[in-house]
Amino acid sequence: MSKASGTFELSATHDIYDESPGAKLSRTKYTKTFQGDLVASSTVESLQAVSDDEKSAAYVGMERISGTLGGRSGSFVLQHSGLMVGDGMELEVKVLPGMSTDELTGLSGTMSIDIRDGQHFYEFEYSLEG
Repeated sequence: MSKASGTFELSATHDIYDESPGAKLSRTKYTKTFQGDLVASSTVESLQAVSDDEKSAAYVGMERISGTLGGRSGSFVLQHSGLMVGDGMELEVKVLPGMSTDELTGLSGTMSIDIRDGQHFYEFEYSLEG
């Protein structure tokens, strides 16, 4: 496995589409710019649910990243799945098999995201077939 790390900046547009009792449902579109070992840009489409008391939330999303990873160029798709209950949080971000292109064909791996002092950091453990 190889490791890549760095930072990313993002902007978002947010749309609440259901405010029925129990949970607020929304969709968000993010655009990201990655720096570090991954030099790329991406778009993310995400769906969220937040409880009325805001003590639990969940999201799912799809992200297409295009750029250069470890000196190889191409694109790949990440699947996001996050769950927050109280102070606990689970987040899984993984490369979808068979959805990478060009010099990144055969990519697999997982990404972790950390936010510290308003800055977004990523760590990406990956491998390439061949």
